[in-house]
Amino acid sequence: MRKEFYTALVVVLVANVLFYFYWMPGLLSLFFFVPFFALGIRDIRQTRHAIKSNFPVFGHFRYLLESIRPEINQYFIESNTDGRPFNREQRSVVYQRAKKVLDTVPFGTQHDVYKQGYEFVTHSMYPKHVDEKDLRITVGGEKCKQPYSLSLLNISAMSFGSLSTNAILSLNGGAKDGGFAHNTGEGGISPYHLELGGDLIWQIGTGYFGCRTHEGTFDPQLFKTNASRPQVKMIEIKLSQGAKPGHGGILSGKKVTPEIAQIRNVPMGKDVISPPGHSAFSDAAEMLKFIETLRELSGGKPVGIKLCLGHRREFEELVSLMVEKNSYPDFIAVDGAEGGTGAAPLEFTNYMGMPGIDALVIVVDTLKKFGVREKVKVLATGKITTAFDIVKLLCIGADATYAARSMLLALGCIQALRCNNNKCPTGVATQDPNLVKGLHVPTKRERVKNFHAETLGTVAHIIGAMGVSKFQDLTRADLYKRVDDNHIKTYQEIYASMV
Repeated sequence: MRKEFYTALVVVLVANVLFYFYWMPGLLSLFFFVPFFALGIRDIRQTRHAIKSNFPVFGHFRYLLESIRPEINQYFIESNTDGRPFNREQRSVVYQRAKKVLDTVPFGTQHDVYKQGYEFVTHSMYPKHVDEKDLRITVGGEKCKQPYSLSLLNISAMSFGSLSTNAILSLNGGAKDGGFAHNTGEGGISPYHLELGGDLIWQIGTGYFGCRTHEGTFDPQLFKTNASRPQVKMIEIKLSQGAKPGHGGILSGKKVTPEIAQIRNVPMGKDVISPPGHSAFSDAAEMLKFIETLRELSGGKPVGIKLCLGHRREFEELVSLMVEKNSYPDFIAVDGAEGGTGAAPLEFTNYMGMPGIDALVIVVDTLKKFGVREKVKVLATGKITTAFDIVKLLCIGADATYAARSMLLALGCIQALRCNNNKCPTGVATQDPNLVKGLHVPTKRERVKNFHAETLGTVAHIIGAMGVSKFQDLTRADLYKRVDDNHIKTYQEIYASMV
């Protein structure tokens, strides 16, 4: 769009000069266009808004609609049927906290508290003070030589390739500034994950990008080299992803640049589709052995698994085998079927996998059933935008959380749903250099840090208001849900017989 703007500028200037010689009023039209071109130049030079930078002048229409909400925006949200993941309230929370602007609301709750499905926590007459610095956990079991202090809120897995260079730099810079972790996604460790020095959780998927032979199998020596990097704090083996469980990762060939092809060791310009399953192991026993191998090769760093829960019997078999062999992953990351992605088959997105809350309950309770809950940390994700979302997952049983889409919103994502065709207008999910340049890294990394800090600050306030000194003391009995017009139940009652 910048190219088109500059082209139009030249055309109009030339036309007006010609009109001046042949038609005197042509000069007047020049003065009419000058303010618009001045605005366009200003838009391109500013760094706060990627939309204005990438779409000079025209980008202002987006902010015009935003300025007259809630009437206009609410209309689009209520009439929208295209599956947008977040409503106006959720997006506003992220934008406001990322920009550190006032996020209080007038006129009471924005929800119908008598509507079925309404969730809440209760407060104590004797609130406590909770320090934000205490909102961390230590990940690493008995066999782990390099345990890691993990924040309660971290950046979920999103690969370079799916995201742009500037998006990765901004996320990693925000993680560095805010003291939290950045999951690489299965696309491997790029130079942009390393440049700013943010803590990394290196995700290894079925394509083994970053530790892959030319044939696509696991390469132990290459893994050891990358896992030994000081930025890599934890290693996560991706078994399945919520948005497409049982299906390999997908990267459109339009996004496979020479750089990405080199990082992933794949052909340039062709779709990159990872296998649905791992070739390094085929059952629970082999997977536990693989976890031990990665922990040893990495020098004793925490190694865990990420899954969207499928057959419950398979997970019970896995936990039973952990006990039998006294071999445990350091953590389990639970993704829900409602998870997001830049590209997935429709049927897998809508009809495969278990919803996140149900999966989290089963994972936590199965570990308790076999008496090993304290040996394995549990991470959870699922449309986290507010502090309440985090508190809810902590009540249900999670030790820490991941967020993906809200982090993208903090970068300036407007949910244009162009993630899979390389035309993301904000430069977040594209490899088009003309769009990527609109995303200003210093500005966006600060917004990522702000969102994290403001959200966890509110988490601390909520936990304190509940009369709890430590987040580890939260239970399902502290979380309520309206199940119908006349009945409210705690999550402890709702999920009493889940396992």
